[in-house]
Amino acid sequence: MPGTPPELPIVVLDALMPTAQRLVLNRRGSMVWEVESHRGHYAVKVGYPIEATADWPAQPWTALAPAREGAVLYRLGFHDFAYGEWDGGTWNFQPWREGPDLYRRWEPCRDPESRIEPDPSVALGCVEALAELHAKGWAHGDVQPAHFIIGPDRTHLIDLALASGGRVPEGYDFPFRGCLVHYEAPEIARSVLATGVAEPTREADIYALGAALLISATGWRAVDYPDDAPRPVQRKAVADGKRRPVKVQGEMGELIEAMLSHAPGDRPTIYEVGKSLS
Repeated sequence: MPGTPPELPIVVLDALMPTAQRLVLNRRGSMVWEVESHRGHYAVKVGYPIEATADWPAQPWTALAPAREGAVLYRLGFHDFAYGEWDGGTWNFQPWREGPDLYRRWEPCRDPESRIEPDPSVALGCVEALAELHAKGWAHGDVQPAHFIIGPDRTHLIDLALASGGRVPEGYDFPFRGCLVHYEAPEIARSVLATGVAEPTREADIYALGAALLISATGWRAVDYPDDAPRPVQRKAVADGKRRPVKVQGEMGELIEAMLSHAPGDRPTIYEVGKSLS
């Protein structure tokens, strides 16, 4: 695949017959396309294995992630999606969600000259989207600002490939190896450091949402470590609880502080977070 222009798999082209298509992302074993067709407006995800390099270990599981997400969408009762296999890995398509993500939505708040405060209604929309998932007995496992799409009518929580809470076909499943460390809860970081894997939990999702709200509002990560630190060094800082002060004013700052509690049992539930914001 390196060196050749990326293309949609034939099976996806046959299913959607695109009238327009745009490559949105192609990195670390994943391609995302925006596709328009007579059938509708879709996000198409295509996975392929990452080969080992001097800087990056081999990651064959990335080829399975789109189909795993498709299986999760099925278990959650979603409609208008499909998933399957192609000769390089797996794929899925699902409705395209229009709108900025959380980080972009709160961009004006991060301007040093700005007096704009983060909008609690935007935070509440993110909470409500995560609460829907938790109410069905699932944990997301990869909560981050980019995965909350602030739409005109509601907020959508996307990228469910790492979600946990129900049966996933064995051929598409793979162990949870943590997520983007900026949003990784201390207990997840500890487990990954000790064993290489962890178990997504709703409590860890709460921590991740707190970290996502914090960085979107202020531009600062929840935990202090060098920007170029290796992944294990980052995780060690998270596991040790080397948190920065939460510099968000008022009740939202107090809420984020609670969400970032080191012990999972000290964090509020998603319903308590929603009640505080509403």
